[in-house]
Amino acid sequence: MKKHLQHPVFKVIARKADEMGMQAYAIGGFVRDIFLERPSKDIDIVVLGNGIQFAEAVAAELNVKVAVFKNFGTAMLKYKDMEVEFVGARKESYRSDSRKPIVENGTLDDDQKRRDFTINALAIALHADQFGELIDPFGGMQHLEEKLIKTPLDPIETFSDDPLRMMRAVRFASQLNFKIAENAVEAIRNNKERIKIVSQERITDELNKIILSPKPSVGFNYLFDTGLLHLIFPQMTDLYGVDYVDGRGHKDNFYHTLQVLDNICATTDDLWLRWSAILHDIAKPATKRYEPGHGWTFHGHEDKGARMVPKIFAQLKLPLNEHMKFAQKLVQLHMRPIVLAQEIVTDSAVRRLLFEAGEDTESLMLLCKADITTKNEYKIKKYRNNFELVQQKLKDVEERDKVRNWQPPVTGSDIMQLFGLKEGREVGIIKNQIREAILEGDIENSREAAIAFTIKKGQEIGLKVVAEDKLN
Repeated sequence: MKKHLQHPVFKVIARKADEMGMQAYAIGGFVRDIFLERPSKDIDIVVLGNGIQFAEAVAAELNVKVAVFKNFGTAMLKYKDMEVEFVGARKESYRSDSRKPIVENGTLDDDQKRRDFTINALAIALHADQFGELIDPFGGMQHLEEKLIKTPLDPIETFSDDPLRMMRAVRFASQLNFKIAENAVEAIRNNKERIKIVSQERITDELNKIILSPKPSVGFNYLFDTGLLHLIFPQMTDLYGVDYVDGRGHKDNFYHTLQVLDNICATTDDLWLRWSAILHDIAKPATKRYEPGHGWTFHGHEDKGARMVPKIFAQLKLPLNEHMKFAQKLVQLHMRPIVLAQEIVTDSAVRRLLFEAGEDTESLMLLCKADITTKNEYKIKKYRNNFELVQQKLKDVEERDKVRNWQPPVTGSDIMQLFGLKEGREVGIIKNQIREAILEGDIENSREAAIAFTIKKGQEIGLKVVAEDKLN
């Protein structure tokens, strides 16, 4: 173990522990990640005694500032590339209506018992007589080898005390591709209603970490199977299931969505693109219809889905800013490239897609490719070939017509100046006509062509040019 404790901060902690007659241990994620061979820049130090006093002594030795959080009994310092948090060993008890513990001083054993999972209860001694010794009272090392998420105490007690730990169990399973012990899964099922005492912000923080994991479907399957997802994100569970009429069913849109999410995670770490994958079919339950002779349809699910996005973001306390607008745009447009791939692609259709998708065109195409979840190899090859043709067409049209992030070559102010108008209906009509003419390819996307077109359209509705020379 000593080879993992070469950072100079450990030598100072060890020296101070001996000088002050205290025992100090590295504990939690830093220790776990040593054995998972994952880099870690955050170290949690638990001491038998006053954690804040010990942190201040270490900070003085290192000549760095220490941040003290008296309400939590913790202190934190940064040294070189490490962030180190100190706390005195504690034992905790909980009231049924709160996840805030009653904290008392405790032993190392007490502190390890209050940890959420056995793999996070591993500790390494840093004081001289035990330096480098691993303390593993709950079999955390074995559970790392078994890839198992297990609680140090009875999981019913662990999850009832702090219901956020249910989300954390799912998050670690998803991040590490571990299994959750069956008695812990059952305890989550039995305690799921207690998630309601946890703030939405904390729940969503864990949900985002699940979404950012290498294969989020691992986490979402646990959330669904335990019933947590039904409580924290019911719109997603509405996607589950298949209806049959006249022996004809549709695909299960819940598992389809998980496959799209996993697919897109192979190509991007962008949280909001991953959210777009989760939400792309969110309105299918509301738009599902059976048409005799045709089968199941979901007409307009992209439009309704786009309208649902702001409400879902608000419900989950996700940011109602450009990230929400990005997800909304991709939900709105996600069918468009698929339609283009199935038809003869016209330049005007491509221009319109570029105009509406703008700088998010590449993200939209990634989502559409991820949306191919068929197991039919012929269809996969056909769709991919068609998408490649669409992407080439997008590139060709953009290079020629420059309509991505399009700005009108003639503005409303130009139109008012040209005809001596005040702001009004005629200006809006002509602006729309210019945009449509460029998107349809009737005129070039240039100022000269747009001015000539504007004069023509103005004269058609009885307007007279009064200042053409000022626009050139």
